Amino acid sequence: MRETYFAAMDKIHQACVFIAGLAIVIITIIIPYGVFTRFVLNSASSWPEPLAILMMIWLSFLSAIVCYREHLHISVGMLPNALTGQSRVALGIAIELAMAATAFFMLWFGWKLCAKTWYQSIAEFPTMSVGVSYLPVPISGLITLLFVVERFMKGNWFPEPHENDDVAAQTISSE
Repeated sequence: MRETYFAAMDKIHQACVFIAGLAIVIITIIIPYGVFTRFVLNSASSWPEPLAILMMIWLSFLSAIVCYREHLHISVGMLPNALTGQSRVALGIAIELAMAATAFFMLWFGWKLCAKTWYQSIAEFPTMSVGVSYLPVPISGLITLLFVVERFMKGNWFPEPHENDDVAAQTISSE
């Protein structure tokens, strides 16, 4: 059961990486198109900018999920690196519980926001619901919650500090 769950999380992780990569490719293609139509053809298209914004939202949320799972998110490593044993584990559990609460908040209120705005349309995309533009919030909340569960199952609170992690401290102590 555990291995099946971990394999499913690997697939979700890969999907997040792929979709975030696809979003950046789409942004890279449509922004020059928008500039070309506006400044060369003197007939600006209305859709490239809002689509680029939507792709940037997906890119941001999915990249944050990927960074969280890979322990690449912004964090202050001084305290966990100074702790050992049970105190390090306790801090890790507290951080993951806070992360779970944040993810649940995103899931719950993001879903309510999507539901509330589902029948409103975006001016540049009349067939697209405003609620669709808010979907990254509850979806990323759900995926983050799944990754928090995975981290609890693995007990992997903090990656072990590497010898080069605290370059500033090493530089100061060597002077």
